[in-house]
Amino acid sequence: MRRLPSLNGLRAFEAAARHGSFTAAAAELHVSQAAISRMVKLLEERLGFALFDRRANALVLTERGRALQPTLTDAFDGIARRVEQVSAMRAGPVLTVGMGATVAVRWLIPRLSSFHLAHPEIEVRIATGGAGAPMNDDWTCAVLLGDGQWPGYEAERLFSSSLQPVCAPRLAAELRKPADLAGATLLHVSHWGEDWPRWLDAAGVAEPSAPSGIRGLSFGSYAMTLQAAIDGVGVALAPRLYILDDIAAGRLATPFGLAVPMVHSWYLVCRASRREDGGFTPFRDWLYAVCAEVE
Repeated sequence: MRRLPSLNGLRAFEAAARHGSFTAAAAELHVSQAAISRMVKLLEERLGFALFDRRANALVLTERGRALQPTLTDAFDGIARRVEQVSAMRAGPVLTVGMGATVAVRWLIPRLSSFHLAHPEIEVRIATGGAGAPMNDDWTCAVLLGDGQWPGYEAERLFSSSLQPVCAPRLAAELRKPADLAGATLLHVSHWGEDWPRWLDAAGVAEPSAPSGIRGLSFGSYAMTLQAAIDGVGVALAPRLYILDDIAAGRLATPFGLAVPMVHSWYLVCRASRREDGGFTPFRDWLYAVCAEVE
C-alpha cells in the first residue's frame, strides 16, 4: 500500500518550485495564492521538513526542496503525457511542436507535407511559442530562436540565418545607398533590438533618428514587422529565411545587398525525458534534413 502525501500539496509545491512563486503557481492551478501557500505548508508539516526558505522578497528552495522538485516534475509530466495519449486514442503518436508563428508560417508549415508523406501515422500539432513566450511542458519539443540556453531543457542547434533590409518595391526604388535610410522609417522587432544597430554598423552609417527622437516603429514579432513593410510603412530588417517567398512574389524588395549574420540561431529544444516520446526521433531526423537547405 502506497503511503503518499497529499497529491494537491505535491502539485502546489511542484508548481511553486518550478515558477519560484506562489502567485504564478496559483495562476497555473487556478486557485488562490493563499491556497497554494496553505497546501505547501500542510505538505511541509506532513513531511516534517521545510521545502522553501521564505524570505521577504523571494521564495528559495531548501536543499530537500531542490532534491524533490525534479522527480515530481518528471512524474507529473509523465502523467500528463499518458492522459493526453489515452485521450487521443490514435493509432499513432501525437507530436506537439512549439514555435514562433513567423517561422511556422514562413518556413516549417510549407515543408510539413514531406514529413506527413513519410510518416502518416504521426499527428503533428503546431503550438504558438517563440522568443517572447516560455517553453511549455505540454509540448513534445520546440523550434525556438535564441542563444541555446533554456535551463532544464536540452537544446540542439538547427540553423542560423542572415539579416537583410526589405521594404515595398516602391520604397526600395527610392533607396540607393544605406545613408538614404536617414529619411526612412525603420521597423523594429521589440525583443530583437540589436538587429538594426548591427546592420547599420556593418553598412558604415549611423542609426537614423527622427527630429522628435523617435526611431522608427516597433512591433512584437517579425511577422507584424514584415506585414508593415509589405504595406509600405517602412523598412524592415528580417532573416532571409522569412523573406524569400515575398521577394519572389514581388511583395518585398531588397534595396541593398548587404546581409549580416544573426546573433542567435534556431534550436530544437526539449526535456530529456521527452526524447522517448513516439514521433520525436523521426521528426528530429526529418528536421535536420530540411534544415540543411537553410545554411
